[in-house]
Amino acid sequence: MKHRYLGNSGLKVSEITYGNWLTHASQVENDAAAACVHAALDAGITTFDTADMYANTAAEVVLGDALRGQRRESLEILTKAYYPVGPGGPNDTGLSRKHLMESIDGSLRRLGTDYVDLYQAHRWDNATPLEETMVAFADIVRAGKALYIGVSEWTADQLRAGAEMARELRVPFISNQPQYSALWRVIEAEVVPASRELGISQIVWSPVAQGVLTGKYLPGRTPPAGSRATDGNGGAEMIGRHLRDEVLERVQRLRPIADELSLTMAQLAVAWVLQNDNVASALIGASRPGQVQENVAASGVAIPGDLMSRIDEALGDVVDRDPAKTAAESPLR
Repeated sequence: MKHRYLGNSGLKVSEITYGNWLTHASQVENDAAAACVHAALDAGITTFDTADMYANTAAEVVLGDALRGQRRESLEILTKAYYPVGPGGPNDTGLSRKHLMESIDGSLRRLGTDYVDLYQAHRWDNATPLEETMVAFADIVRAGKALYIGVSEWTADQLRAGAEMARELRVPFISNQPQYSALWRVIEAEVVPASRELGISQIVWSPVAQGVLTGKYLPGRTPPAGSRATDGNGGAEMIGRHLRDEVLERVQRLRPIADELSLTMAQLAVAWVLQNDNVASALIGASRPGQVQENVAASGVAIPGDLMSRIDEALGDVVDRDPAKTAAESPLR
C-alpha cells in the first residue's frame, strides 16, 4: 500500500481509503462489516472514512467497534457533518456552530476515539454564514478534537472562500471529497485547478461509478441480483445515472485495456483516478473482504499515457464533465 500527502500538509493517507457509506449498518451485517475493516487493515489501508449521517449515526458505531484494539496513532480516521441526524429537528442539520459542536462530540463518542484526523463539512451550507462555520471548525481543531479540516463537494469558489478564512484563522484546511471516476469528471475543469492553487487534495468517492466500471452491468441485460442497482436502500438511486445502454456499451470497451495491464475492471477504475496527482486517495466500500483485497491491488499502478488516451477514446462522449454539477450536489435548505 502506497501513501500520499494530503494537501499541503505533513499528513499521509493510504492511496486507498476504506469508506462505509451505504454498507455498514445498512446493506451489510455488522460481522461482515468488521471482516471488511480487518481485511482493509491486513492489506495496509490506514485511512478510514465515515460520516455521522451514514445509517443515521450507526455506521460510525460499527466502524469504531471494528477498529477497537488497533493502535490509534497508526490510523487516520475521517468523518463528516452536515446532513440531518437523530430525529431531524431544526438544528440537527447544517454547518451551524451548534450543530458542529454537538456533531463532533457525538462522532468521537461513537467512534471510540479522542480525536479524528480529518473533520469534514459534508456539503456547503447555504443557510449558515461561512465565518460561523469556519470559526467553529477552528475551535474544534484548537480543542484537539480534530487535527485537520476538509470539505466535500465544494465548488472552486467555495474552496477559495473557505481556504482564505482558514488562513486567517490559522487552521489546516487540506482536503475536498468529491465524486470522481473515469465516467464522472466534473471536478477537472475548475475544482482541481483551484485545489492545486490552494494546497488542497482530493479524497475521491465512487471511483468505480457505483460499480458500473466493474463491467458487471451489461447493455440490454437486467442488473445482476443482489447488485447495487437492485438495492432499495439508496444504492439503486445513485447508480441510475450510469445505467444507460450507451454508457454500459462504452464501459465494455475498457475490458481489453484492463486485460493488457493484467488488472480487473475495478482495479483499472481505481488506478485511473490515482493517476491524477491532485488525488491523494480513492475511497472504496465493500460488502465482503474479497472486494477490499481486489481494490487494494490498484495502489501503485502506473497506467501508461497511451493507455490513458485509449480509455478516453473508449468512453468517448458518455463522460460527464459539466462543472456546474458540483454546485448541484449541495442541498438548498
